Amino acid sequence: MSTTQINLPITGMTCAMCEKNVSRALSRTDGVAEVQLNLATDKALVNFDKSTTDLQSLIKSVEAAGYGVASASVDLPITGMTCAMCEKNVTRALNKPDGVIDVQVNLATERAHVTYIPGVVRRSDLIKAVEAAGYGVVDTSSAELPEDAEAAARAAEIERQRRLVIIGAIFTIPLVILSMTRHFMHQIPIIMQTVPWLADNVWLFIFGAMATPVYIILGRQYITGAMKSVRNGTANMDVLVALGSSAAYLYGLVVLLGIVFSFSDVVGTDDYFESSAVILTLITLGKLLEARAKGHTSDAIKKLIDLTPKKALLFKDGQEQEIAVEDVVPGDQLVVRPGAHIPVDAVVVDGRSSVDESMLTGESMPVNKSVGAEVIGGTVNKQGRLIIEAARVGSETALAQIIRLVEQAQGSKAPIQRIADRVSSYFVPAVLILAVITFFGWLLIGQIGLPAATLNAIAVLVIACPCALGLATPTAIMVGMGRGAEMGILFRNSEALENAHRLNAIALDKTGTITQGQPQVTQIISDSLSKDDLLQLAASVERASEHPLAEAIVLAAKHLKLTQPQQFESVAGNGVQAVVDGKQILVGSPRFMQERQIDLSSFQAAITSLQAQAQTAVIVAVDGIGQGVIGIADTIKSTSRQAIADLQALGLEVVMLTGDNEKTAHSIAEQVGIASVVAEVVPGEKVQAVQNLQTAEKRVGMVGDGINDAPALAQADVGIAIGTGTDIAIEASDVTLMGGDLSGVPRAIALSKATMRTIYQNLFWAFIYNLILVPVAMSGNLIPMFAAGAMAFSSVFVVTNSLRLRGKKIDRTASHGNEQSAMKTVQQVG
Repeated sequence: MSTTQINLPITGMTCAMCEKNVSRALSRTDGVAEVQLNLATDKALVNFDKSTTDLQSLIKSVEAAGYGVASASVDLPITGMTCAMCEKNVTRALNKPDGVIDVQVNLATERAHVTYIPGVVRRSDLIKAVEAAGYGVVDTSSAELPEDAEAAARAAEIERQRRLVIIGAIFTIPLVILSMTRHFMHQIPIIMQTVPWLADNVWLFIFGAMATPVYIILGRQYITGAMKSVRNGTANMDVLVALGSSAAYLYGLVVLLGIVFSFSDVVGTDDYFESSAVILTLITLGKLLEARAKGHTSDAIKKLIDLTPKKALLFKDGQEQEIAVEDVVPGDQLVVRPGAHIPVDAVVVDGRSSVDESMLTGESMPVNKSVGAEVIGGTVNKQGRLIIEAARVGSETALAQIIRLVEQAQGSKAPIQRIADRVSSYFVPAVLILAVITFFGWLLIGQIGLPAATLNAIAVLVIACPCALGLATPTAIMVGMGRGAEMGILFRNSEALENAHRLNAIALDKTGTITQGQPQVTQIISDSLSKDDLLQLAASVERASEHPLAEAIVLAAKHLKLTQPQQFESVAGNGVQAVVDGKQILVGSPRFMQERQIDLSSFQAAITSLQAQAQTAVIVAVDGIGQGVIGIADTIKSTSRQAIADLQALGLEVVMLTGDNEKTAHSIAEQVGIASVVAEVVPGEKVQAVQNLQTAEKRVGMVGDGINDAPALAQADVGIAIGTGTDIAIEASDVTLMGGDLSGVPRAIALSKATMRTIYQNLFWAFIYNLILVPVAMSGNLIPMFAAGAMAFSSVFVVTNSLRLRGKKIDRTASHGNEQSAMKTVQQVG
């Protein structure tokens, strides 16, 4: 048995018993030969048989014992990937070094996210593994910022492809013109009779001389890529292009030699130099256009990164000093001038202004800010000068978290991607087999001769396009995720984005979702006192109370001068009493007043009316006489009714969940247009309510505040948390809405539908393109030059179609009809 040794950094150990527990857990793992654990260094040296167990199994054993293994992650910008097979090659290469826990490679972003054990494997080891597989890694060590180095490397690759296209065009365009001229001369007998040698031999030498630079300069990248792919035991697009172009070029050389050495009667005089040059030039042009288009799929992330200013104005000892934003630490006071971006998450300590938060929340209206208000880094100060105190800086800011979440979500694979991955595994080998069948079929059965049989086989090799399959899903996911970030909608992963379009029921928590979540005074009714006088008396008493209704009354009276209450007394759940300005004031529920023999007959109609509107009636009595009623309610958000109507227009059944009694719940539901209500449920019972909907064969989305509703959000098919400002409640939810109201829910579902519709279109195109044109090429009705153009267009079409999502209007009431039928079509084609 050959064993491998690995040093695992263990977390959570505190004593010798912990050491024994970890050692025992690792020793019981199949394939482990020896474990040496050091409590002082928190390291476990494990010898194990790689043929029996692996690193993931060791980590699971440690975690099952209640401990952890320290890990780190790194993002590697990869160069040289062209199709889904390249993605698999890089994944396999990165999994080879000891110490790698998990690898996620994304073809669309051209990035690899690697989770590894520090000390066991290093970044340089990962880079070597990628390079050994025939690909490259962008070096970010010398750049001012990693994204700058990556952008520069991507730009350099685009420029390289552009130069190759220009070189190819310089030789290929004249070559095509001369080739057409030669064919034209063959149609004029007098020319052939006068200079037959010139009509063939000289032309072929000219063609060969012009095609050779194209084959060597443009073909090198495909031939090199093909050789590395084959050496890794796989086959990618480079194999098809290299075989097709090489077959055409080498056959042209054979024809040329046939003329020189007089065996042209065997090989013919029709050369394929022109086909080789056109194939390479057109496919390189396609790669250039594809690279340019793919660069735009991450525009949304680039915009978010650009929101953070590079400099901040430090306010210290009354002086303003410009510093780098990286040097800001929590507690620093910063000056934000009108029109400037706020550098970090902070709290306003001086000044008033309005702040444009649309780039993060999707809400177009500026938000007023004054002392004590939170501001988000990256938002724009519109009017007044603000002095803010830094609260969260660097990677802890809301913007940094959003960027990280979106990047991780863009890098995740949607379930629908499995279709393309499954097909891509067999695609290139299948095409090679079909090309061989085409060649021998036409040569032996069709008996059309070696040149024509070769031409048909080349067309099959060149027309097939695995790139479109590989790019169909990830490019649409990237653009969709980015568009969501611009709209204030954060999807945790690709699966959440995909699942959202399948929802047919939405459960809405009432408090904080449909309503504001904070009681507010809505009405003040009094016949004997003015509204302000009644409110001033009530608030003076309630200022000593901590009840939520008391807070609402005091907040409503903030414009009034309150009196300090004397002899304050509270009766839990019913009311309060105190002496204010020599008067005995009682504030409380109707029951509280009745117990104290206060006559409420003159206010009974008002009390009944308020309760019918789902409002709480608070009575105010002065010296034993009822003086008025204050109506308090958790007011409905202004956007809730329209958002619910939009959800219903999308074909979803909307259900409200609330702890209120049936009468109050139905009153609120009626105001917002909801027919289905589940009332009198405590937070723990909301999970059961969601399960009941799922039992009725509903695919349920649960919308809540992400805190009290966490279990229900986790139970739902898609959990949607409503956050505000810096509150990113992403842990328990699949989708987080930064805007703080329900209007983001129909937008999120509409975006999901639009993204999935784009994916279906991409997959349909990728499958149909290959299913139709490969047989056409096999039938001999497609020349290689046209095949190369079609192949180049295929990938560009998929990426460009995905990019349409950037400018597409996301209609919150879009049709919900055809996604399922489109998906069935794709599955049948696949």
